Amino acid sequence: MIGRAIEAFLVELGQRSLSAHTRSSYKRDLNRFDTFLDERGVALAQIDHILIRDFLNTLYLANLEKSSVARTLSALRTFFKFLVRRQYLERNPAQLVSSPRLSKRLPSNLSKAEVKQMIEVVGEADMKHLRDRAILELLYASGLRVSELVGLNDLDVDLDERLVRVLGKGSKERIVPFGSYAADAIRAYDSERLRRLPGGKIIRDKVGNRPFFVNLRGSRLTVRSVQRLIERYRVHLGSGRRVTPHTLRHSFATHLLESGADLRSIQELLGHSSLSTTQRYTNVSLEHLKAEYSKAHPKAKR
Repeated sequence: MIGRAIEAFLVELGQRSLSAHTRSSYKRDLNRFDTFLDERGVALAQIDHILIRDFLNTLYLANLEKSSVARTLSALRTFFKFLVRRQYLERNPAQLVSSPRLSKRLPSNLSKAEVKQMIEVVGEADMKHLRDRAILELLYASGLRVSELVGLNDLDVDLDERLVRVLGKGSKERIVPFGSYAADAIRAYDSERLRRLPGGKIIRDKVGNRPFFVNLRGSRLTVRSVQRLIERYRVHLGSGRRVTPHTLRHSFATHLLESGADLRSIQELLGHSSLSTTQRYTNVSLEHLKAEYSKAHPKAKR
């Protein structure tokens, strides 16, 4: 029913500095809404906040998580704002719909020993293992998002100064330091990469950048490739717990906080636009302190 309007909206989204993942999510959510309207024979001018609530209710009944429903509502608000701006509608009906109350889930993180154990499982036999070790070391040493890591180009990595230049959310650039362990692992990978994939074997992107982390064919690694390699080494922890690239980002922030780093510094390193996002890690740190107290204090338990 609103397919053409969705297409026009997606074209405009493509002109903004949004990730491919975000654009894909918008498209999926809006196409689901379009199917809902089509099944009920509802035209664009008939859409109101009650209809939108009915649509969101179908998502709950389909057992979608609250975070997914909230993301869908956000997509609808942005879409209807676009329609009002283009004068397809007089007002935004999604503005009258309240967002679902989300539970504040604490970020999952690994202990320092678990991070060390997972990294040391990786061998150094060939370029693939050297690359995997460099990726794990850098994710933990810098707190990069996985999309930021795979987006690194040769010119973004300064091994002498131990810095990476990162293009984060909203195309915001930041400089992030990393430590000597990561530097050693990155240097070993880079040396083997240049030996194995000299010159033109590293495939440049459309604007001529040489990707830093590549597969054995010389192409830029994908987010999914990094997720798979972490899953491969995660099994050696033996706990059966889920570990993702974001788990290493959470571990980076939590361990910094526990070691005395201030929230503002951690905010800058993570590239958070709001300090409230970073403050989640104070809750993780508090849980850690309570656990340590419970173990150590003679009168913590009966």
